[in-house]
Amino acid sequence: MDIELLVATLAFIVPMCFTPGPNNVLCAAHGSQHGFRETLPLIAGMAIGWSTLGLFVGGATVFIEDNKSAFDLLTYIGAAYIAYLGYKVATSPPLSANEEGKDRLGVFTGVTLQIVNGKAWIHFLVLMTAFGGLFGAGFPGKIALVLMNLFFGLPAVMSWAAFGSLLRKAFTSPSSATALNRIMGASLLAVAIWIAIPH
Repeated sequence: MDIELLVATLAFIVPMCFTPGPNNVLCAAHGSQHGFRETLPLIAGMAIGWSTLGLFVGGATVFIEDNKSAFDLLTYIGAAYIAYLGYKVATSPPLSANEEGKDRLGVFTGVTLQIVNGKAWIHFLVLMTAFGGLFGAGFPGKIALVLMNLFFGLPAVMSWAAFGSLLRKAFTSPSSATALNRIMGASLLAVAIWIAIPH
């Protein structure tokens, strides 16, 4: 294995996984509303969708690069979906003890979000084109790269969910919980706007 390429790959993967993005911010927002444990199904869906997307991109990189307009359309659809989730979080009232299961996001949302997650598409396009040879040529090497990515991606979203859960414990009064919902919803809206603006 090329050690320099491994270091470069890790230097790309780790910041991309841990910095704010649709998955991380949504996990923090969901954790702040429902707690860490109730966010685990959403995280499981993200892991499934993220890894499936990575395998798809690994096998179809050339096709995706040749159809950039379709990729751009997916980016805008994703931004709209994330903005919708941000609106739902920002306008939701604090949950009482008997409402904990209300509006809880699950596996399906986690999987679906990856399809329209522009950051995820860009992440895997760069990963597969710039670092795709780390584990050798061919599809088995792409599978190993996706698994390595998952190894860092899961702790990232879980740490953001835990952060949101800690915020939930700190913001216990109805007024402070409402303010936290507004902040988390606004964060998701900011992510959506960032995704929609051409870079």
